[in-house]
Amino acid sequence: MGALDTRPPESVEPVPPPDPGGSRRGRALPWLVLGAWLAVLLLALPFAGRLGDATADEGVAYLPDSAESTEVARLTELLPGGDTTDLLLVQQRPGGLTAADRELAGRRLAEIAERFELTAGGPGDAGLTSADGATALYPFALGELAEEARAEAVGEIRELLAGPPAGLTMALGGGGALGVDAEAVFESIDVTLMLATAGIVALLLVVTYRSPLLWLVPLVAVGVAAVAAMAVVYGLVRLFDLTVTTMSSSVMTVLIFGAGTDYALLLVARYREELRRRPAAGEAMRAALRGCGPALLASSGTVSLGLLCLLAADLNSSSGLGPVGAVGVLCALAVMVTLLPALLVLLGRGVFWPLVPRFGAPAPAGRGSFFARLGSSVSRRPVAILVAGSLFLGVLSLGALRLPGPLGELDNFTDRPDSVRAMELVADAFPERSGQPITVLADAEHAARVVELALATEGVAEAEPARAGGGWREIEVFAADPPESAGERATVAALRERLAELPAARAVVGGPTAQAMDLSSTSARDQLLVIPLVLLVVLLVLGVLLRSLVASVLLLAAVVASWGAAMGLGGLVFGPVLGFAGLDPQVPLLSFVFCVALGVDYGIFLMHRMREEVLGGVSTRAAALAALRTTGGVIASAGVVLAATFCVLAGMPMVVMAEMGFVVAVGVLLDTFLVRTYLVTSASWLLDRRVWWPGRLARRPAVPVRAGGVG
Repeated sequence: MGALDTRPPESVEPVPPPDPGGSRRGRALPWLVLGAWLAVLLLALPFAGRLGDATADEGVAYLPDSAESTEVARLTELLPGGDTTDLLLVQQRPGGLTAADRELAGRRLAEIAERFELTAGGPGDAGLTSADGATALYPFALGELAEEARAEAVGEIRELLAGPPAGLTMALGGGGALGVDAEAVFESIDVTLMLATAGIVALLLVVTYRSPLLWLVPLVAVGVAAVAAMAVVYGLVRLFDLTVTTMSSSVMTVLIFGAGTDYALLLVARYREELRRRPAAGEAMRAALRGCGPALLASSGTVSLGLLCLLAADLNSSSGLGPVGAVGVLCALAVMVTLLPALLVLLGRGVFWPLVPRFGAPAPAGRGSFFARLGSSVSRRPVAILVAGSLFLGVLSLGALRLPGPLGELDNFTDRPDSVRAMELVADAFPERSGQPITVLADAEHAARVVELALATEGVAEAEPARAGGGWREIEVFAADPPESAGERATVAALRERLAELPAARAVVGGPTAQAMDLSSTSARDQLLVIPLVLLVVLLVLGVLLRSLVASVLLLAAVVASWGAAMGLGGLVFGPVLGFAGLDPQVPLLSFVFCVALGVDYGIFLMHRMREEVLGGVSTRAAALAALRTTGGVIASAGVVLAATFCVLAGMPMVVMAEMGFVVAVGVLLDTFLVRTYLVTSASWLLDRRVWWPGRLARRPAVPVRAGGVG
């Protein structure tokens, strides 16, 4: 995480004589900073509260900007009836539906028609019965409704369908019900995520600091950063029409709590050291900021630049996540270098009670000795440790071969809502016909010809015109193969190829399966573009900080290996253990960006500390052990906090969040406790001064070092 000053007391600059004028200014500054942040908080709160209303979770927000299926989704909303709520009443009785069952469906549809304006279906609709007579579905559509009214309508209809006779299942499905259930899940995520993340961070801070008060100070600072970030993001939405989804706002929350707490851990650790060296809290904090400032700037800069690389992605949710995440990290940085220091200085040494750092007291022995022992083992067996660790990561990476296939639309939720269960009944009973057809939009003048071409396409079972308006005609196409199967995907591809033969029709193909195909192909293209861009940006940052190509490549390779191993472990866990039916196409790219941008910070911290030691006159091998000893404890704590915050995502009810949270958390832990501690240190030991090539430190004569210690 950059040039954090962890030099032992004897290497720190002498304490300057007291300056009465400076002391007065120093006492006033924390109050001014606190007042400024209170003003910011008062201004930001109203705008932060509006971010939830500005999030976009409709299908288009999670689709590629330039995809054909995205154009269909946008145009469909503009057609007459595009804002209708399409629903399916599904009945099922094992052994076959009875006449009484069908009469009940007719009564329920009549009651629905009495309460709501129907634009399709309703009383008198004979419905569609499965071949075995056990399942029937009745499609109908409600007129245009606002979002809240739509949710209320779906809830009322479900109440009407509740309590069917014994043996009969009645459920509500269709695109409208799926949308309402998805929105309910999204609304539940914000509060749950915030409370869970705050609780975990609070617990870890209490364990780390062992103080009844100190843990609360960073938590308050993180909360202020979260409010400020939400207000800034809301402003970006209004000014630049930025796409912000629930997923991106959730990730921003996790980043603020994780990265912000990491910054607090580094600052407080350095401040505690300075309090033992300096008599006044203000002086100690200024010294701590001088030491931590480059580290925090390097950390936030690396993460922010890595996230901004996502702007190059074509996927709307991914490209929007870049600036949203960067805002969160930068707000966390701003608070941790201004508000947190002010609060700590105003509270004085007593905030550390009962472990109060006294002026002139020696630093207590603790984690440094533990990491010194680890360094001793590295110096005795560097080759064995490097080879064994690399093989371990390589074997874990092979698990990626077992990653599940693409995630289907009905498999997006970890807990299946009612609408998903209804659609599963439809899929089982009508494998030849999806409840949500392939949607084709074409120029109205050529609609008849488009229907002919669709019917002539291999794999198409039915094609019929539907809504029209604005010069467009909607055509519903049903594949012969089950929904979202390989056969239906082949049908979509063949349909697009066939309709391209009639360019005048301007036909575009959409629908759930087409969207999944476009999402998968666009994600693959985004990976080919964004991943090299992230690697290049991070490599440049490392090169500037470390002035070494070898060290930069070493750190970059290490975090990529951590990500590969984490993805491999996901392949062993997602399907067999967690029961996920597929891998969301966004997970590889987003987890890569987070694992590399966040993980490389810990490597920067270790390597930059090594560089400081070498500049101080010790050998590279001695510097590697000293860096591990002095940085091990605080970075281990930071890694655990960051991983824990991403573990909260793994508990969310959306599969994409759970998968991404798992991969990033595992990647951070691997980097913290294996890659940084053992592999980077052992590789640096073996490379010796060559690790600094082509910098001037590579040309320094080697200094002998005793095995297991600093020479």
